[in-house]
Amino acid sequence: MNMALRRTAVLLGVFLLAFLVVAGFRKLPGIGGLSNLLNFGAKDRESNYVPERYTLSSKPALSLGDVEYLAALDEEFARLTAAVVPSVVSLQTEGVKRNFMQDWLGRVWVDEGYPVRGIGSGVVVSREGHVVTNEHVTNGKSRITVTMHDGKTYPAVVIGEDRALDIAVIRIKANREFKPLKFGDSDRVRQGQQALAIGNPFGLGETVTRGIISAKERTISDRQRDLFQTDAAINPGNSGGPLVNILGEIIGINVAIYSPDTEDEGFVGIGFSIPSNDVREVFEQILAKGRATRGWLGVRCYDWNPLIREKVGWYENGGVYIQDVVPESPAEASGLLPDDVVVRYNDKNVESRVQFFAQIQRTPVAREVDITVWRKGEEVTLKATVIDAEEAETLTQASGPVERSISDQAVIRDIGITVQGLTLLQRTRGARGVLISGIHPEGQAAGRGLRVGDMILEINNARVDQPADFYDKLIASATEQQTSLTVQRGRKVYRVRPFARVRLPEQEE
Repeated sequence: MNMALRRTAVLLGVFLLAFLVVAGFRKLPGIGGLSNLLNFGAKDRESNYVPERYTLSSKPALSLGDVEYLAALDEEFARLTAAVVPSVVSLQTEGVKRNFMQDWLGRVWVDEGYPVRGIGSGVVVSREGHVVTNEHVTNGKSRITVTMHDGKTYPAVVIGEDRALDIAVIRIKANREFKPLKFGDSDRVRQGQQALAIGNPFGLGETVTRGIISAKERTISDRQRDLFQTDAAINPGNSGGPLVNILGEIIGINVAIYSPDTEDEGFVGIGFSIPSNDVREVFEQILAKGRATRGWLGVRCYDWNPLIREKVGWYENGGVYIQDVVPESPAEASGLLPDDVVVRYNDKNVESRVQFFAQIQRTPVAREVDITVWRKGEEVTLKATVIDAEEAETLTQASGPVERSISDQAVIRDIGITVQGLTLLQRTRGARGVLISGIHPEGQAAGRGLRVGDMILEINNARVDQPADFYDKLIASATEQQTSLTVQRGRKVYRVRPFARVRLPEQEE
């Protein structure tokens, strides 16, 4: 008990002493309270701090006279940017993505879809508000909103699209006059010239990047040819924006970049733009007809190599080797043959395969042209009438089994495959065989991993090129033996597990 009392007394004594000390400090002059007491040390340090001395440079490293040309160049690029940026617009798009499905009878089913949104860039090319952008920006979008440089937004409508060149023309719906940029002459563009790429990368707003024309006549696919390559930064969202020269003229429309990382695509110094002459031609065609028109001849060409030169006997520079001629095409009607070497087209020398196709596509539809070919040591002049490439796309072979016996239809139904022919353009690009257009859910094909759109090349190692040929060979084989198919999907070619022999009622034992 005595020990507890002692501890209590000590605690009370300590508390009383602390109280007296604090009260005494509060009575001292210059001490305003406990808070001031706690800051006393800090104030003391502050009062003893000596400011650091510093001297900033008042002169640049070089005077304007030393960098007179660089200063002029810097000022000119700033003026150029201020002149062209107001004609560049940002696009916000909205649409619905739907999936199309087809049954073995060819009936198409469409799901409800899901909303998709996108961004892109464009450039005003007419006072009426016509804007050029990329087709992949507007394709399938039901709503397009245009944001101008001054922040004002307007709705826009699609006037026409050209999927082959990846160009679309839209018109801003606004009762005002717009400031357009002029189309430049892309044929006069030279490698090494300065260029500005303007767009709306990542939806951040308008940006300007500068570079040079790294190369011309670059080809990145069978759709995209004769492109400009530039090292001016082109990032996602720049699609459809202009590539301009030092006069502020449009020399190209930004369309694609090269990126080695397919998971996280970003600019690595290689961008591509569609030359302005091609863009202007398509723009004028769309405004005149609602769509682009492009010449088509119907030939398949092959790059030169020593084996082909040895086979044909052609060792000169230039010329293109005709590997194949599409049936029922203008090329076949003109008398062009496989193994011919085209040396002149429309009175112009043919230097390369890319140039030859460019000449064909730029030929007005229905125009008759002279084609000079080298054939077995002699030059032969032929005449061909170019047709519309879009019309050629619609020329398909007959599809599906027609006017066949009940037993033949039973065989086809048991296997469970319907096919259609390839278009002329598909055949021009080297495709062969027939396309699967439907798979019966209860047929043998349903368990083979086949898909609509697969290309059947062979039946029992025998090549097939037409739907009628496919059905004839299928029926003849399926009732007598197991039947195997050779199928191509993308670049992969494989053999399908053999189908069992089809036994008709009259064949039952």
